[in-house]
Amino acid sequence: MDLDAGSPLVAVAIDKDKGSQNALKWAVDNLVTRGQTLTLILIHVKITSHPKPTDHHSKELFLPFRCFCTRKDVRCKDVLLEDLDVAKAIIEFVSHTAIEKLVVGASSKGGFVRFKTRDVTASITKGVPDFCTVYVIAKGKVSAMRNAVRPAPHMSPLRAQIQSQASLKPDVTPPRLFPGSRGSSSPSLSSSALSSRLNDQLLQGQARRILTDMDAYSVSLWKRSPFGRGMGGATTKSFADLSLSDTDISFVSSGRPSTDQAFPPRLSNGSDGLDRSFEMRTPHKSVDSYSTGNEFSSISQGSTGTSWSSQAMEDVEEEMKRLRLELKHTMDMYNNACKEALTAKQKTTELQRWKMEEEKKISDAHAAETAAMALVEKEKAKCRKAMAAAQAENRIAELEAQKRIDAEMKAIREADEKKKALDSLSHTDLRYRKYTIEEIEAATEYFAEHRKIGEGGYGPVYKCHLDHTAVAVKVLRPDAAQGRSQFHQEVEVLSCIRHPNMVLLLGACPEYGCLVYEYMANGSLEDRLFRRGNTPMIPWQHRFRIACEIVTGLLFLHRMKPEPLVHRDLKPANILLDRNYVSKIGDVGLARLVPPSIADSVTQYRITSTAGTFCYIDPEYQQTGMLGVKSDIYSLGVLLLQIVTAKPPMGVTHHVSRAIERGTFAETLDPAEPDWPVEEAQRLAELSLKCTELRRKDRPDLEKVVLPELQRLRALGEDNMIYSPMNNHVSLQVSW
Repeated sequence: MDLDAGSPLVAVAIDKDKGSQNALKWAVDNLVTRGQTLTLILIHVKITSHPKPTDHHSKELFLPFRCFCTRKDVRCKDVLLEDLDVAKAIIEFVSHTAIEKLVVGASSKGGFVRFKTRDVTASITKGVPDFCTVYVIAKGKVSAMRNAVRPAPHMSPLRAQIQSQASLKPDVTPPRLFPGSRGSSSPSLSSSALSSRLNDQLLQGQARRILTDMDAYSVSLWKRSPFGRGMGGATTKSFADLSLSDTDISFVSSGRPSTDQAFPPRLSNGSDGLDRSFEMRTPHKSVDSYSTGNEFSSISQGSTGTSWSSQAMEDVEEEMKRLRLELKHTMDMYNNACKEALTAKQKTTELQRWKMEEEKKISDAHAAETAAMALVEKEKAKCRKAMAAAQAENRIAELEAQKRIDAEMKAIREADEKKKALDSLSHTDLRYRKYTIEEIEAATEYFAEHRKIGEGGYGPVYKCHLDHTAVAVKVLRPDAAQGRSQFHQEVEVLSCIRHPNMVLLLGACPEYGCLVYEYMANGSLEDRLFRRGNTPMIPWQHRFRIACEIVTGLLFLHRMKPEPLVHRDLKPANILLDRNYVSKIGDVGLARLVPPSIADSVTQYRITSTAGTFCYIDPEYQQTGMLGVKSDIYSLGVLLLQIVTAKPPMGVTHHVSRAIERGTFAETLDPAEPDWPVEEAQRLAELSLKCTELRRKDRPDLEKVVLPELQRLRALGEDNMIYSPMNNHVSLQVSW
């Protein structure tokens, strides 16, 4: 039966590298069945420095692959191709012979791709016809694959040649001796099969049947020999006329039957790739080649049988003796094998029983261990649950206790602060003028709406005259949560300080929470920067001066004795401008006194709650609650950026820093002022960005770094001062 008749054509591209060996092994294990023909393709690249390999050299290259195929019972066909392009040669061969499955090793520095700079494997995969499936093998596995999309042509020169050459294989297989037995490819193999059959028949007491079968086998051997074919029917008749007995059997033979059968042939091809003959190998003797003629044609057909019949009989008798010896040896081996098999079976049974007992013990132990572990886990879960409940109860009790303690401490602090404030007000009457509520009501026409000029953080602001002086009265709202404490804080601070850049406190009405300030004609810096009420823009000379005045007033607060004062709410809305645009810092209700020892050493003082306005609060102070004089420097940096850009505080630091990096800082300046000194304004912006560093220690010192630079910019503005109608502008709307 021809195994290649319905099987696909499989080819493997080989070379000296290890990748080809891996490709062949994978193909034999996954694509080729036993007895099927596998095509081995070897490429010789035409290069002047590399002469064409000889037949001996080619056979040496093919030899390890042939041996591997022989061990796997796979026939192989050797093909040697010669071309300048390896991929082109393989593609043309696959197209011509209709190869259906091609296996190649992954490209490496060695192998048949050493003469090419491009990937030959990729070229082969892309170039082969679409009826061929390509497998790329790397390290024994499929690293890439391209499937066929249509069937291969039915007529293939390679398939036709394989089938035609397979038909030339000589039919020398002996006939089957008994039902279920297999023929052998050599006399020794036939004798072994016959001995096995004799062993079975003798055990059953059928010796005569065995001898008859041996007679039939001898007749078959005689007919298949060259001499038997030469005698024709006469020989058959002579064998039929022989008399057989139980004790003595005689055969007539012309010599040893020619029962040698070759192993599956291998195609050994040269550069033509298709026209070499089969190479045959036999276990006992070599046959150089087979041809269509008869090897024994020189034997005369007319010779008589008397000259060789005696020799044939002797050969048959010798064969019978040998068979008897082999039969006896086989029976001994069979008995020994039966005894060993019985002993092994008993041992196996005992081992199996022991194994089952051990497995049962292990299973019982595992079940007991599992049950114990489950019980332990259950107890642990109960313990954890109880501990968690106890911890939760402890936390609740601690929280309740802490709440009670906090409430008591808060009440005590509020009582102390109230007492201190009353005592302070009672003992500081000399520091400010004390007004009655009747005087304030009369001056504000009982807080008339047309007297209202703004709305502060904790109440409205009214413009009026007291003691023949224009003043601004800030009234505390009754519902203000922090208003009372801020009121007392502002009275305490402003009554003790006097500075040209700090808002002047003229008096107060402690009973009703009213503060009397000097009137600031131009309102807040925030209103003027954003030109609310259609007010004129502030020239850059005034902006530099205002920035320097703010820094001067802030430095005055930080250097107060005996304790430094931190404003905590520095922003454009709390910077007030008089009729000459002189700036003064106001709204110190959130200011905190820092102990001098703390201010001189770490410049930080921890408080329980943060205060201030979003976008101006120091991030480090907001996260940690650590207050220091450099907390105001962060707010100052945002304020200075607003002075030069007139932009809202949200994201102004990021916007200005990106503009400086891109070289477009001039576009961020306040467009209302057309005559900006861009270089000086950028230096002020860079200094402001340093003030807004996230870490407090990275911010510059107010007295040593910030103030000298702003004094220089103020002098520059005064040197370039021009007359502006804004100097005579008086605002009627002020925001506090």
